[in-house]
Amino acid sequence: SLQSPISLTIEADLGEARRLIAFNQPIDSHLEALGHIPLPPYIQTPLTDSERYQTIFSRIDGSAAAPTAGLHFTPELLLTLRDRGVALDYVTLHIGLDTFKPVTVEHVETHTIHRELAQLSSDTARRINQAKLAGGRLVAVGTTSVRTLETAALRSAGVTGSLKEASQRDTNLCPWKPVVAIEEETDLYIYPGYTYRAVDVMLTNFHLPKSTLLMLVSAFAGADLIRRAYELAIAEKYRFYSFGDAMLIV
Repeated sequence: SLQSPISLTIEADLGEARRLIAFNQPIDSHLEALGHIPLPPYIQTPLTDSERYQTIFSRIDGSAAAPTAGLHFTPELLLTLRDRGVALDYVTLHIGLDTFKPVTVEHVETHTIHRELAQLSSDTARRINQAKLAGGRLVAVGTTSVRTLETAALRSAGVTGSLKEASQRDTNLCPWKPVVAIEEETDLYIYPGYTYRAVDVMLTNFHLPKSTLLMLVSAFAGADLIRRAYELAIAEKYRFYSFGDAMLIV
């Protein structure tokens, strides 16, 4: 039971149905009892088991949605990958609610991209760089990992400030240090025309139409190939979105 009633004050209207709220006491311990997992609008049935919407390697609170490509991984699969010589590492990106927001503008470059907290440790950056320089391939699990890794690659290449126009830039890769450690609110906006600098292979689910995530994968594989892949997935009755199937883009 609660020790005292929880009250809140709305301190600012941030626009687009967002508010800055101050509580009269710490609420972290009450969130599990009182809160609900924010689900995508296409999931209408409440979750009976919240663990179904969590990856097995999630550790840090803060994301408003699951990195759904990671939902395919089980402890047994991770062990199998390790046994086959695949090195595993982890990054953090706190997914924002805007990830479900469709692109409504006519010209994609004028879309206002959302910011998300991205974290990549110095140890992880060192291991990635060693693998890349040794000729290894960097496989990103999900668009969240892609956004984090490509932000780290752009920072390593000396790009400072906002990254929302990175798809219109011709920025070289740092040849001896492909990525650097980061902890920042990234506004990296990837759409066709973007040059990938870190990610070599991508595992990702099938995304909503008119979404920034669909543009991100189209920038990686080409819009025509992605369109054909989606047409085949529909014909073969693959499952789409959060609890759906995944594709490996090589």
